[in-house]
Amino acid sequence: MHRFRTVAAAVTLAAVAATTLTACGDDDSGSDASVLKLWHYESANSAMGIAWDRAIEIFKDEHPGVEVRFERKAFEQIQQNAGMIINSDEGPDVMEYNKGNATAGLLSKQGLLTDLTAEATARGWDKALSPSLQTTARYDDKGVMGSGNWYGVPNYGEYVMVYYNKDLFAEHGVQVPTTLAELTTVMDTFVAKGITPLGTAGAEYPAGQLFYQLALAKADRSFVDNYQLYKNPVDFTADPLRYGAQTFAEWVRKGYVAKDAASAKAEDMGTAFIAGKTPMIVSGSWWFGRFKTEIKADWDSFLFPGNTLNAGSSGNLWVVPTTSKAKDLAYDFIDITMRPEIQALIGNNGGVPVAGDPAAITDPKDRKLIENFNAISAADGLAFYPDWPVPGYYDVLVSGFQSLINQSKSPDEVLTSIAKPYAEGVTEIQRG
Repeated sequence: MHRFRTVAAAVTLAAVAATTLTACGDDDSGSDASVLKLWHYESANSAMGIAWDRAIEIFKDEHPGVEVRFERKAFEQIQQNAGMIINSDEGPDVMEYNKGNATAGLLSKQGLLTDLTAEATARGWDKALSPSLQTTARYDDKGVMGSGNWYGVPNYGEYVMVYYNKDLFAEHGVQVPTTLAELTTVMDTFVAKGITPLGTAGAEYPAGQLFYQLALAKADRSFVDNYQLYKNPVDFTADPLRYGAQTFAEWVRKGYVAKDAASAKAEDMGTAFIAGKTPMIVSGSWWFGRFKTEIKADWDSFLFPGNTLNAGSSGNLWVVPTTSKAKDLAYDFIDITMRPEIQALIGNNGGVPVAGDPAAITDPKDRKLIENFNAISAADGLAFYPDWPVPGYYDVLVSGFQSLINQSKSPDEVLTSIAKPYAEGVTEIQRG
């Protein structure tokens, strides 16, 4: 649920936020508040929903006399109306909000979010989160992530991996690949037997993430900083982006990816894998809990072979609106979600805790999920998502990679089509 669409409502948010600044500037910490209004959009049976329900129970036990008014909101409801919501008397004191320049960054720039830097230091959040996880928590005065003050705190993570059907691998005599060359050999084996080895979806985020994983195979941290944080200009005609597009197109030509996947949505990709029709998909940890529940066949996951960088980031953020009347209580609640008990609950229910101890996780698949995330995070290997840099880029990438899948455009033509909106968006953001 939290992937590859973080900038879709940026223009709407900018317009709303620009007209709702007059109520900002309230410095009331709410130290004597008797009500905490809390909003999030996780389902009750999700890893985060389960963990945060327990966090609310702990908060109530530790704050007798404080009423918690919790409301579960729709993702789109908060995403599309955040600026207006949090600047009104009806808004929450603490809420889950999407990370990234065009969401949390935009609202921080507009003065709608509380600066959490002092709390992050005092409560040790700055020590619990790796540098790449802190990237999405901190924003500069232009709303660009990666530096500046803390305006949010993530307590779970997410990353892209390869899910595979162990039964199909065993049936066709292939092993889990550890390099990109080995992965292509595995896919050649399936193609030779009339099986499309890699499911994806061109009508939504998965195709763009596959392209990005391929590009990251030839990338380093400086590329990520340039592409995501605008440290230096990005050349779309050169590697690693050229390699990503050319390899993607080659995989389509070789039959690794079905041409009719251009019109498929993420749900189509996921349900085909659940049904055992697809040997592999490249997608995110947000599928993990559902796969545990719904897949009857034997399955597992592995990191994209050979990559030191992988698409992924912190999960969404706890933010405290500037207008909150219960800031101290909000900080206390956020701190509870970082405790080992809550982190273990996230991990034991198919989520990815940011400060989780794999030894506290009972299920082997869950433990592996967390161990892989911890390894990526410790190596500063989270590279965020391809649509993050500029508002509206999600739709640009979807269109571009649909064209690669149906072969209506060459890799060079696709790179040209996605380069211009990127450059224009960066210029607009840097202009402030």
